[in-house]
Amino acid sequence: MDSPRRIADTLTDMGVYRDIEAFLPLLKGVDAEWALQLAYNLARLQTNSNNINTAVERAAKIVFALKSYARYDSSGAKQLSNVTDGIETVLELYRNQLKKGIEVLREYQPVPQIMCYPDELMQVWTNLIYNAIQAMRDRGTLTINVSDRGDLVVVEVTDSGCGIPPEIKNKIFEPFFTTKPAGEGSGLGLDIVKKIVDKHRGQIEVESEPGLTAFRVLLPKELT
Repeated sequence: MDSPRRIADTLTDMGVYRDIEAFLPLLKGVDAEWALQLAYNLARLQTNSNNINTAVERAAKIVFALKSYARYDSSGAKQLSNVTDGIETVLELYRNQLKKGIEVLREYQPVPQIMCYPDELMQVWTNLIYNAIQAMRDRGTLTINVSDRGDLVVVEVTDSGCGIPPEIKNKIFEPFFTTKPAGEGSGLGLDIVKKIVDKHRGQIEVESEPGLTAFRVLLPKELT
């Protein structure tokens, strides 16, 4: 081959950066250009195949998350459900937004399944995680802690966003109250969250300061 630069570029594209001595006999042969091009094409095919497999796996996870999220128990009956699985489903739905610049820290303790309304709890995790993403403006750390505390399963969603001003902290669970610009929020998100938590005989608490906001949901293991 008569172009050392072209050879170097081709080898680099194939991921060959060192130990090229093994390739020298090939590069000196009469069919060097053909052989190198064939090797390059095969390497690209393998890379494309890996990319396709990765994309298919991610698509499958998203489809599963959407199916789980959309599933509705028309009877409205309580059922045993795993809280952590529900949270992971919501995180999968928000994968694209989170990967822009939000680090997700999972602090999951083993917890038992609890009697609950899973589809409604999904709305709780969706609202809390979405609010956290917005508060951080796609940059920061989202920490989700799940713990077993005796008769309770406790979920804490913490973000490193701007925080909630003290003067409005007591109003955030009121219906139609929002600090978002017109058209960006109905003011019903946290009101719905509170109603769902109340339906589960649970509690929701909030702590906030500049750079840290934590919503804590306490759910009884037995819902009577």
